[in-house]
Amino acid sequence: MDAPDPELSHVVQGAAGAESRMVDVGGKARTAREAVAEARVRFPAGLLERVLREGGPKGPVTEVARVAGLLAAKRTGELIPMCHPLGLDVVEIAFDVPAGAPDVLRITCRAACTGPTGVEMEALTGASLAALTVYDMTKALTKGLVIEGVRLLSKRGGKSGDWSADPAHFESL
Repeated sequence: MDAPDPELSHVVQGAAGAESRMVDVGGKARTAREAVAEARVRFPAGLLERVLREGGPKGPVTEVARVAGLLAAKRTGELIPMCHPLGLDVVEIAFDVPAGAPDVLRITCRAACTGPTGVEMEALTGASLAALTVYDMTKALTKGLVIEGVRLLSKRGGKSGDWSADPAHFESL
């Protein structure tokens, strides 16, 4: 196999052209890594308040979604082909209703570990699966739910250093 393109760490040029590969992180230093991601679930007017107050038809919506997000983050390496399995030190799932958006449930997922590769995908997977679970827990009330704004908010550690999303870029979410 030929050497990988430095710009595309997961792609090598083989006999048949470009081939995907899992990067070898065996020689990389184990450092502290953290990432925070979010997803949002938009409800029809007035329904979110009721769901948060009374629960959903399948039970306590945020608690079931929290557990689903935790499990998903821990299993990211099994779900996304080029992700390495990581021993996460912590996964936290939080829910809030953003100011000025009474019909939006914001879900954040923070994942952290000491390891050879980042945890951005674990945070994104946790937030995404928590949002999908909110949908599942409340779909009997309406099919008009919208999952939107899945994005990385910040990451810390690793070769590329720290990064935070520009809030102005996402004002409409």
